[in-house]
Amino acid sequence: MADADSEIRAQRASAITGSIPRGRMALLFTVMLVTAAGNTAMQSVMPSIGTALEVDDVWISLAYSWSALLWVFCAPVWARRSDRRGRKAMMALGLIGFVVSMALCGLVLWAGLSGWITAFWALLAFAAARSLYGGFGSAAPPAVQAYVAARTPRSERTQALSLIASSFGLGTVIGPALAPLMVLPLLGPGLTGPFIWFAALGLGALFVLRLRLPDDEPQFAARGQAYDSPYTGGSGGAPADQPHDDDDETEETGEPARLRWFEPRLRPWVTAGLIGGHAQAMILGISGFLVLDRLGLRDTPEAGAGPVGLVLMSGAIATLLAQWGLIPRFDLGPRAATLSGILVAAVGVAILGAAGELHTIALGYAIASLGFGLFRPGTTAGTSLAVSRAEQGQASGIVASVAGASFIYAPALGVLLYNVSAWLGFGLIVSLCLMVALFGWSSLQADGDLTRDRD
Repeated sequence: MADADSEIRAQRASAITGSIPRGRMALLFTVMLVTAAGNTAMQSVMPSIGTALEVDDVWISLAYSWSALLWVFCAPVWARRSDRRGRKAMMALGLIGFVVSMALCGLVLWAGLSGWITAFWALLAFAAARSLYGGFGSAAPPAVQAYVAARTPRSERTQALSLIASSFGLGTVIGPALAPLMVLPLLGPGLTGPFIWFAALGLGALFVLRLRLPDDEPQFAARGQAYDSPYTGGSGGAPADQPHDDDDETEETGEPARLRWFEPRLRPWVTAGLIGGHAQAMILGISGFLVLDRLGLRDTPEAGAGPVGLVLMSGAIATLLAQWGLIPRFDLGPRAATLSGILVAAVGVAILGAAGELHTIALGYAIASLGFGLFRPGTTAGTSLAVSRAEQGQASGIVASVAGASFIYAPALGVLLYNVSAWLGFGLIVSLCLMVALFGWSSLQADGDLTRDRD
């Protein structure tokens, strides 16, 4: 029985990546992993940097808002452009935005910590430098998602997108783990060390991407089907004149209509993703400051990077468990993953709100992350499966845009409420999770209808 189960799992894994060579999948995985690791490394040191600069917590959270707002508007633009210019070009643009943003963020924060500029100007310059990631870094995730979604059958797309999403999960393990090691006070960068190191790693990923991933050659400039065109140097996917056996969209002969956020096919998934995304963004905003407060580290911010990183790592490992273990093991469809995930997240948030020492904080954050690790791939796959293959680029842009919208004000709102009353902040987050569960139970399409392969 065990051998049979192992064989089934191996066949399923092969089906997920069968139309994408392993080398190319590794490249896509690397692009997402580096940016995720860099961002979570930054999140693990920013509470300590804000405390060292003597800046109120809410202003640290608000420094991300402009970048998130740009992400909302720019991600769909880059997704549509990737349909015409190809996925590789947009992945490269996203990595360039990440590298330049991280380098500049590290530089201006180092200047603030060193006394060269005031905390006000350091934070303002940080927000401006971070906006480069929102404006240009938003080009990469939709391109990667659309590349994968267009090359997997409907019945396997949840797991394929979960595999790509897990690169973010692995990055969120690596980032907080490496961040304390990159804080090098004797060599100069100090708390800004992770910014410089990950800018260098992003530059290396960009070089490998340019060297190893074949260029896109879209055959139809404005049809939104660059991912169906042949890739030079190999067979990255089915040629445009050879439709996939599950492709129910072969009748698409012109440019698909512009997708809107609340178009009827997408409305339930976008609504669930937006509300649940706000809950997740609030937890991410609060967690670092909660560790500093409940462990009494406000007077020694340099010592905070390690415990904050440990908590973020526990959450990242739980996310990987959800995306690498639970979703494929139990063959969860979009609706099942979304609903079960948001309920587990609510339990984790409640535990985190009551936690008073490092072990309990890490446990609560891990359970919440396990839930969100199920929830996010569920809504992503549901959005993808709700539209045609020719609309995958636009759908991936909407997914990225919705994710960005969650971070415009939610982290700052969560921190503001947390500073007023911890239970006020955590109570709102639990309420949002339960709201998603109630809405999703009555509105999300059944998994059997969504994941059925179509002729």
